[in-house]
Amino acid sequence: MIRKDQHLYLALLLPAIIVLLLFIAAPIINSFFLSFHRIIIGLPQLKTPFVALDNYLQLLKDPIARHSFFITIIFVALTTFFELLIGLFLALLIHHRFPGRGALRACVLIPWAIPTVVSAQMWRYLFNDAYGVINYMIFGANTNSYIPWLALPTTALSSIIVADIWKTSSFAALLILAGLQVIPEELYQAAKVDGAIVWQRFRHITWPLIRPALLIALLFRTIDAFRVFDLAFVMTQGGPADATNVLQLYGYKKMFVEGWMGYGSAVSVCIFIIVLVIAVAYVKMVGRRLLEANV
Repeated sequence: MIRKDQHLYLALLLPAIIVLLLFIAAPIINSFFLSFHRIIIGLPQLKTPFVALDNYLQLLKDPIARHSFFITIIFVALTTFFELLIGLFLALLIHHRFPGRGALRACVLIPWAIPTVVSAQMWRYLFNDAYGVINYMIFGANTNSYIPWLALPTTALSSIIVADIWKTSSFAALLILAGLQVIPEELYQAAKVDGAIVWQRFRHITWPLIRPALLIALLFRTIDAFRVFDLAFVMTQGGPADATNVLQLYGYKKMFVEGWMGYGSAVSVCIFIIVLVIAVAYVKMVGRRLLEANV
């Protein structure tokens, strides 16, 4: 039997549940529905034929989709690794007490606070081969040696990776800093009394106790990196030669540029399933680490 206080809890949760159903559950269900149909925008059709798994089978045979998946994996692996590494160094730096620490913490969070579209446009200008600051800093006024960063397949993906690392390393630092804040200072004081040097204190105290925070940062960053779209769309449009055509952008092109709504929905569903599997695996890993830490 439901008690009166439980009625209050349900009433408070109801608006959030409605929002989740309307803006998350409904689009996901609709994407699954569209992915099993052949829907082409712009062609006159009275009905959308049910094609079962044909869109998914075609996706497995699509060389461009496989290439986009490979590019996405490279992007996720490199950005996540360097963002966690830089975030760890930033968190260790701003965790210590020193004059101006509050101002430095605010400055560190500025890149993350900037909208992704704005930062992508900023980096597009910075990497511009004609008037970009990066070429000028490297080569000076010698315009004959300038590198077209966003026009070469070998450098376009690296440029997007650099832009993403610059923007979201501070987010990883914020999560890791939260883990550092809960470590008792008495542990470091006892280690100093025992003669432990800085590296030993980090290895035996800091590192084991911040691993749950690192795993949480890894979870958020991996999921977010796998869904990257705006950086590639603004900076390169997926080019040159599909060098930055990440999977999310490929699905967008199939749906809204070529009009293959059903096939593009299949791409979106695959991204959703991959992200869901990664999230479940990471959550289990984080839970196991937290259980080990409590034991």
